[in-house]
Amino acid sequence: MIRVREAGRISLAILASGRGSNFDALCQAVERGQLDADIKLLLSDRRDAPALEKAARRGIESIFLSPAAFTSRDDYEACLLQKLREHGVEIIALAGYMRLVGKVLLDEYKWKIINIHPALLPSFPGLNAQSQALNYGVRFSGCTVHMVDEGMDTGPILMQAVVPVYQDDEEDSLAARILLEEHQIYWRSLQLLAEGRVFLDGRRVIIADKQGG
Repeated sequence: MIRVREAGRISLAILASGRGSNFDALCQAVERGQLDADIKLLLSDRRDAPALEKAARRGIESIFLSPAAFTSRDDYEACLLQKLREHGVEIIALAGYMRLVGKVLLDEYKWKIINIHPALLPSFPGLNAQSQALNYGVRFSGCTVHMVDEGMDTGPILMQAVVPVYQDDEEDSLAARILLEEHQIYWRSLQLLAEGRVFLDGRRVIIADKQGG
């Protein structure tokens, strides 16, 4: 069994491709003193991602890097890695980042890239998870915070939250219910890392008791 990291304030980067609602939620948790982290920068693969503007308004450095400007994913990630190193980033949080993470980042940040997915993994990985859940007819869905590995939404699970699926739900209504839980469990999962309480036993995550608690 290995400890993922020792206790201490996290130097954090966010990778986002979209609106940045989870980025906002993480920022708010830091501001409330619930998440012991310094958000060093936000990186996006989309020039029009609203998350970039949200970061700029908060005074957080925001950088757009177009994958199309690079000849390979490795070259693109090498540039990302340079930015991350320049800012002393220790943990990467994916917040609606719509690209599979490749070997360059995985090798540098083994078990220190964290993702949130709007389904109860291992069910409904990949895109359109809420639609997948509705089409399958499940009675409950939710969200999962997990460590990132080489697969799509296949890494060790840190935390999950469950929501009911109602008979009159549509994709938007289910997504909104799940998103409320995402905004709670993402910062809580990262705080477990800040407290040094996360251990890996194979692919199983073990959460140690809080000292003094």
